[in-house]
Amino acid sequence: MRQGAQHAPEGARNYGAFQKDIYTKGTNDGILPRVTTDPNHLEEQAKTHLGARSFNYVGGGAGERATMDANRLAFRQWKLIPRMLRPTTHRDLTTEIFGQKLESPLLIAPVGVQTIFHEDKEAGVAEIAQELGIPYILSTAASTSIEDLAIANGDGNRWYQLYWPQDDEITISLLGRAKASGFKVLVVTLDTWALAWRPADLDNAYVPFSLGIGDTIGFGDPVFRRKFTEKHGKEVEYDIKQAALEWEATVFSGAAHTWDQIELLKKNWDGPIVLKGIQHVEDAKLAVKAGVQGIVVSNHGGRQLDGAIGSLEVLPEIVEAVGDQITVLFDSGIRTGVDVIKALCLGAKGVLIGRPFVYGLAVGGKLGAKQVLNGILADVDQSMGLSGIRTIADCNRSMVRRVQYGGDVKSSN
Repeated sequence: MRQGAQHAPEGARNYGAFQKDIYTKGTNDGILPRVTTDPNHLEEQAKTHLGARSFNYVGGGAGERATMDANRLAFRQWKLIPRMLRPTTHRDLTTEIFGQKLESPLLIAPVGVQTIFHEDKEAGVAEIAQELGIPYILSTAASTSIEDLAIANGDGNRWYQLYWPQDDEITISLLGRAKASGFKVLVVTLDTWALAWRPADLDNAYVPFSLGIGDTIGFGDPVFRRKFTEKHGKEVEYDIKQAALEWEATVFSGAAHTWDQIELLKKNWDGPIVLKGIQHVEDAKLAVKAGVQGIVVSNHGGRQLDGAIGSLEVLPEIVEAVGDQITVLFDSGIRTGVDVIKALCLGAKGVLIGRPFVYGLAVGGKLGAKQVLNGILADVDQSMGLSGIRTIADCNRSMVRRVQYGGDVKSSN
């Protein structure tokens, strides 16, 4: 064998080939990507395919969107330092999270009410997630039931995100349904026990849950249905408006949980538990003390607390404090494959993709979402190679440096 010759890692996908596929289809058949590959134009393209209320729901944020801006600014402050003459012709994006071998470090973030973006909704995205080998995280606010999502996802890797009710009986019922449907990891969102001040939604007086949209999991829950019937003497279907109000009050109760209540979750979930919404080192330490298996460093994509710190800003200190004791995942502000690499270099073990796949869904349904995810994976693959990074394990602090340029003010939301 010629010295320096490299072979593709066994079992690793060639994600970078998606780039060649785009050029080939365009050159030979005149077929261009349906969804733009430019992250700075993706939101704008999606806006042309959505009504004002639907677009504002996904594109908007809390307050003046300062936290959304902070998320993007944080990424601009970290620069890759490429290395040369390394054996990176073939990259290996495989990794392991919670003892599960994954084909890449990407995860599909829990996004609710996907029916307002496209009729393919969650079931369609779960289907293409299985094809791409990406874990799908189902939101409690989904417009697809737990059971139907499992069918669409087939033998895919699926996690369940819990908007945590104050009613323990309903909580236990939701966890039982998720376990019975093959969901492997429980993701508990901590920062959304009440809805934030969101002007883009307020100006249209739009809360989809109040209209029965995004309430599918609740309306199909046997415990919620029994309690509703006992209280009102009728089934959910005969008073959708009242049922919607009561389910919304169940999952967005306005009452926060406390650390000691995590014991209930541990007693009723036998897989990994991940706490989503951690932004403070002390909370990360408390998560370790509580005995959960993972955290997601996240500010809900800037949708909850305006004026909050960018998630990437706090990622390094959280990893330094607890990274050897708990699995640290990252969410909020990811728009490109290079963003993914930066988060991995700063210590994240996996990265959640939110708005980009939703925008792809809006433009082209499940195939549009698939194209966006394929593009991010191709960007990760190609950019790793160009950076001198061969494997996910090679993504480390030596590959990035924080540099504050005055011109790095803002990029795509």
